[in-house]
Amino acid sequence: MSAPTPNPMHYKAPGWFTRNIFNRAVAGLTWLGISVMGSRVLETTGRTSGLPRRTPVNLLRLDGREYLVSPRGHGQWVRNVRAADGRLALLLGRKRQAYVARELSPDDPATVSILRAYLRKWKAEVGVFFEGVGPDSSDAELAAIAVKHPTFELTRA
Repeated sequence: MSAPTPNPMHYKAPGWFTRNIFNRAVAGLTWLGISVMGSRVLETTGRTSGLPRRTPVNLLRLDGREYLVSPRGHGQWVRNVRAADGRLALLLGRKRQAYVARELSPDDPATVSILRAYLRKWKAEVGVFFEGVGPDSSDAELAAIAVKHPTFELTRA
């Protein structure tokens, strides 16, 4: 009997504490202009409603480039960014920076390096969503989970 095929559209919804306490606290601090280890508020256009949608994210800076990784998988903000052809804004206090996001293929060799750097910085916060894979895992282990964690390279608009 073969192992089940992983669902590439994997999404792990936030629990009550994360949704109602943690995310709101980080978003509140970010709105005040206080970045918590690179936190920003991501603003996208809702793909169905057309209304602005906001969620806290971790902005990763690596080798002079900026990236977003979805630790929870293919969630609402990921789907909204895809539907908006990559257009998004990152907010920190009153500062608003427009970007165009390009989704990297899970097979792109850069994805492994980005996931490793992301986990190195935020494993304590998001490690539970990576199924035991961490910054010290092998390239093969990181590549195996890449399909579950959409990764976007950002270009300032």
